[in-house]
Amino acid sequence: MKTYQGTCHCKAVRFEIDADIDHVRACDCSVCSRRGALIFRVAPEAFRLLTPIEDLSVYRWGSMTGADYFCPVCGILPFRKPSAPTATEAAAGLRPFLGWAINTRCLEGFDPASVPLMKIHGSRL
Repeated sequence: MKTYQGTCHCKAVRFEIDADIDHVRACDCSVCSRRGALIFRVAPEAFRLLTPIEDLSVYRWGSMTGADYFCPVCGILPFRKPSAPTATEAAAGLRPFLGWAINTRCLEGFDPASVPLMKIHGSRL
């Protein structure tokens, strides 16, 4: 397990994660495809926010169960809380993910091109 330091562009938002990053996710939904983030999910206990969460801007859409956290200074999204499963997903047995989705492009010393890319079809939800 490796500890990574993460920041937004201007470094106003700082965080750490403990992870063995073995892939990144690229979602094709309208929000994610425009954002261009390459995501890796970590458990709640593997994420440490070093900036008060109140200092960040938040965007919610659709079911309003997910939260995208942005730096209010530079606008970068370093992490998000994934949305709860849709009714269809829940009926199919998908359980909620309670951790954090990290934008690996915001991690110091990590090259997202060094691991496999997993395509997520959020546009189909």
